[in-house]
Amino acid sequence: MANLIHLVRHAEVLNPDHVVYGRLPHYGLSELGRHQAVDAARYLAGQPVVAVWSSPLERALETAGIIAARHNLPVRVDQDLTEWKLADGWEGIVWEDLPESRPGELEAYLAQPWDLPFAAESLEELGSRIVTTMKAINDRHPEGDIVVVSHQDPVQVARLIFAGTPVNELHIDKPLHGTVYTFQPGSNWTEAARYDPENQVEFPPRTV
Repeated sequence: MANLIHLVRHAEVLNPDHVVYGRLPHYGLSELGRHQAVDAARYLAGQPVVAVWSSPLERALETAGIIAARHNLPVRVDQDLTEWKLADGWEGIVWEDLPESRPGELEAYLAQPWDLPFAAESLEELGSRIVTTMKAINDRHPEGDIVVVSHQDPVQVARLIFAGTPVNELHIDKPLHGTVYTFQPGSNWTEAARYDPENQVEFPPRTV
């Protein structure tokens, strides 16, 4: 069992056309995103990180690579850390055009994300996928800290499940770009800390 697991949402993406990119290739970090990833890496630099795992998508891999470089580690990829498959039918559509292109779907996602018949993967399935993957990664590393880089909704639903919070709170206090959540694994996983590079805010603050 690892000492701590740091679950990270990837940093900001270069997306000038405001496209729903979902699991599309070739969506890497913006300049701001690279700065956010560097901030997250700096925050984690003093931790005894022994492994960095990532979603296979470019934005996550870039974020993970910047963090891993601080520890002279490779980035390990797990396909099950990828984005929620909800967006498969939205990919390539401009966000502002989504209500017309896919009537009612964005509204349903915002109102009741736990009940989306049109989604290729339910929120419950997403939660099971992410939590199972994180526990499997934890089992592979008996010592040291682990960094896991994924996406906003996968990170958020994992937090809810570990906290025993209903998934209908998916849209409350969601992770910002580059946010780091630190978990203490065990019979019950506890969220011990959070760092938001966007706001330079740490909870709870470290004592010197």
